Amino acid sequence: MSQGKTTIVIFVTLLVGFASGFVLRPVIAPTPQVAAVTSPSPVAAAPSEARGTQYFVANIDEARQVVAGCRDGSVRGGECANAEEAIIKVEAQERRKRFLGN
Repeated sequence: MSQGKTTIVIFVTLLVGFASGFVLRPVIAPTPQVAAVTSPSPVAAAPSEARGTQYFVANIDEARQVVAGCRDGSVRGGECANAEEAIIKVEAQERRKRFLGN
């Protein structure tokens, strides 16, 4: 008899927890408000964020150009570190392939 009561109490507790989670979700994590754009700009905006390491791994020649620009001082910001990290990763992959004979 005691095990049946325990099962019922656990079931009711889980049910109340799930219900309160669905009810309180909008309060805990509100949905972001999106402003409607009436007319899109014909000119594409310049990217404000630095390109990531994955981009530079895929475009290694461009990464080498960015690193050269960083050494000259013509390029600044987060792209320098990302491009240099991508070059290091690609060179490490090439060394690993040569070492393993793949």
